[in-house]
Amino acid sequence: MHKTSQRRAILRALEEAPGPLTPHEVFESASRHHPGLGLATVYRNLGVLAERGAVTTVHLPNESTTRYEPKRASHHHHFSCEECGRVYELDATCPVAVLEGATLPGGFRVRDHSLTLYGCCPDCAAS
Repeated sequence: MHKTSQRRAILRALEEAPGPLTPHEVFESASRHHPGLGLATVYRNLGVLAERGAVTTVHLPNESTTRYEPKRASHHHHFSCEECGRVYELDATCPVAVLEGATLPGGFRVRDHSLTLYGCCPDCAAS
C-alpha cells in the first residue's frame, strides 16, 4: 500500500462526511475506499495531515476524542446529535462573530471562538 493512496482515502472520507470525524470513523469510512488500511495508519496520517495544514482538529466540549475535518477557508460551527452521536458542520452565519476583537467586562479580550450546538439531527428526529 502506498502512503499517497492511504492519505487520499483518508481525505476522501473526511471530505464526504457531513462534519468532523473521529479517527475510528475515518478508519471505517476510508477502509471502504482502501481495504487493508489499518487504524494505526489512520492515526499516523491524520497527524501528518494536521501538521501540514490539510486537516483541522476539532475539540468538542463534551468529548475527549479529537475529531478531524478538511481545512476550510471559512469559519463555521458544529451541531452534535445527542441521539446518534454524529457531528455535523453548520453552514450558517455566525451569531457571535461580532464579539471577536471585543473587550468583555473584566478586561477579557476575545481572539477567537467555537460554537457547538446540541440536539437531535433530522434522521433521529424522523425515527
